[in-house]
Order: sequence, then C-alpha cells, then structure tokens
Amino acid sequence: MAQFFEIHPDNPQPRLLKQAVALLARGGVAAVPTDSSYALVCHLDDKTAADSLRRIRGVDDKHHLTILCRDLSELANYARVDNKQFRLIKAATPGPYTFILEASKEVPRRLSHPSRKTIGLRLPDHKTLQALLELHGSPLLATTLIPRGETEPLNDAEEIRSQFEHELAAVIDAGACPLEATTVIDLTAMSEGGEAVIVRQGRGDLATLGL
Repeated sequence: MAQFFEIHPDNPQPRLLKQAVALLARGGVAAVPTDSSYALVCHLDDKTAADSLRRIRGVDDKHHLTILCRDLSELANYARVDNKQFRLIKAATPGPYTFILEASKEVPRRLSHPSRKTIGLRLPDHKTLQALLELHGSPLLATTLIPRGETEPLNDAEEIRSQFEHELAAVIDAGACPLEATTVIDLTAMSEGGEAVIVRQGRGDLATLGL
C-alpha cells in the first residue's frame, strides 16, 4: 500500500521527504511531481526497483529511462558531454527537458539503451523534487507516469493513488503538475559534428535551446 505524502509546494517539509527517501532506499517506486507531469522514480542502483518501475510503466528495456540529477556536475558524471553539448544543456536547465546522451561508465549497462548505449538525463525545476533529490543524495531513475495503454501522463496525486496504490511505495502530492511531458532532445550526434534532434516536443520551449 502506497504511503501518501502531502507536501507544501513552496516549502517542502524535509521530515516527510526523508520518509519517502527511506522507502526508495528500501527498493520502493514512488510517484513524484515534476515541472512537466508526474513521474515514477526509484533508486538508480537497485535492479529490482528498476524492473518494478518498467513493469508499472509497461515498457521494456528498449525504452529510454531518465536519470534525474541535482546539478550539471552530477549530470556530467553519467554522460559523455562535450563543450557544445554542455552549453546547450546549461542554457535550458533546470527545466522540462530530457537530454539523450552517450552513457558514461557510471551508468549501469542494464539501464542504458541496449543497442545505442545512451541514457536520458534531466535537471528538473520543481522545488519538491529538487528537495527529494537533495535528501536522497544521489540521482534517481525515472520515467514519465503514463498508465499502461494510455498516451497522456497523469498529474493528479489522488488519481495516481487510486490507480497505483498497490504497486507504489509512495505518492508525493505537492499539487497538480502541468499536464505535459518533457521536451526530449537527442544530443548524441553533436559529438560528431551533427545537430541536436528533437525526439518529442513537450513543455520545454525550443527557443530556449536556440533550436
């Protein structure tokens, strides 16, 4: 049964978020608000938790998962980023963008795309999620919370609670999110002189990236 945490959107309560962090540390999957829609998150280094996250979301190992990072230096630990890629990412973060990059050796091979060896990375602009990441002390593995068989993400904590209360360890309610997925940009070609590729146009404004 999922624990339900009501978090103040402007002043997230560390006491409650520490309880959620403890559930993640024990291998739980949580639904958390972001600056786009709700997402499912789990501990980055827990294979069983990652498998549960994929099962709840209804995706296989070819689906790009995302690593949520606290800052740019943390992002650079998990991806190979050249100067041109870094400048583009810096211009748009934190924000509702997911960047696909070549995974570094810090990323467990089971998490990167099986044929491309790439990973999605993101620096979210959401106070509650930023506070959760800070208390967790390391990145979280994530995917947009889109129910199996659906195409639109969820953004209401009560609805998430009713649909997934037996599959999740926690639901964090900090108010409704924008009902729109992130903009996904594949930056891998830039390392060889190519251009950034827009994989999905979502909430993030492409003009911010100069695209």
